[in-house]
Amino acid sequence: MKKFDIYEDPHRRFNPLINEWVLVSPHRAKRPWQGQKETIAADDRPEYDPECYLCPGNVRANGEVNPQYTKSFVFENDFAALKQEEIDFKESQEETFFRAKPERGISRVVCFSPKHNITLPEMDLPTIEDIIHTWQKEYTSLGSIDYINYVQIFENKGSVMGCSNPHPHGQIWAQSSLPTQIEKTQNSLKAYFDKNGSNLLLDYVAKELEAKERIVIENEHFVALVPFWAIWPFETMIVCKRHVTKITDFNEEEVSAYALILKQVTAKYDNLFETSFPYSSGIHQAPTDGIDHPEWLFHMHFYPPLLRSATVKKFMVGYEMMGESQRDITAEKSAQMLRDLSDIHYKTK
Repeated sequence: MKKFDIYEDPHRRFNPLINEWVLVSPHRAKRPWQGQKETIAADDRPEYDPECYLCPGNVRANGEVNPQYTKSFVFENDFAALKQEEIDFKESQEETFFRAKPERGISRVVCFSPKHNITLPEMDLPTIEDIIHTWQKEYTSLGSIDYINYVQIFENKGSVMGCSNPHPHGQIWAQSSLPTQIEKTQNSLKAYFDKNGSNLLLDYVAKELEAKERIVIENEHFVALVPFWAIWPFETMIVCKRHVTKITDFNEEEVSAYALILKQVTAKYDNLFETSFPYSSGIHQAPTDGIDHPEWLFHMHFYPPLLRSATVKKFMVGYEMMGESQRDITAEKSAQMLRDLSDIHYKTK
């Protein structure tokens, strides 16, 4: 009987954060590609675009005029996914197949910079630190609202990820319920904490720092790694080394270290295929339900879809939709590829 080789043989890896498995098929990375190729958007945007509804001084879709902002700028989403109005509703306890209930919340847009033609890896560190401070303020202000129990901070970068405007920006959705992925994570973190008396992610990061196989970047306060259970080809996770449950717990040294590792990770992404690398990223942190959550540890996910080049994308289809998530390139290989890249953006070379 053949001895198992985790780097060559098909196998499943367990994700303890959401209690799910992923199928890894390393041998498939060698197959030729004759499938879909994406069209890469031209990266020749001006610093200011008079037609952009996010640029300073421009009129948005709802007729409001943006201020002449010079740093990050936050406004209520003109096409909000959530509404603040309280709705009179009584949930039926007898309904089985057609359950529904109103969801109350707030959606905001965070413009990262007044400059239309740059992204995170091209920004200087003070600009990224300002974005982090804005995230902290929003987490505090939104989380203090009595009906808000979770604040989701995220960014969709690139038209491939459904981003409708190339101006550098992210979003914040704050809502009364725990979103599905957060609820899965909450349950897993709490179960581990109750069983072991320690924090799942802190314990995991300690093991990753020993193994060093999947570490991409490390500084005094944070580590960026490809999770052992990663689904997307070049998925990464930034994790705080100190037991910090939420972004507002950071001291100024940690804010600076977080800004640096954000810039480095996103620069490596752009350098991989020398293109403005698309991704969805999001911060996972403690709920804002007024309860202490020692089971949580601040972390941030990056889910980029590019697979082999700037034009070849990973699609979640077929088996992934009907069975479970699957990947070809191993987490160890993608970590090595990212680790070996410069963190100086290719445009500045």
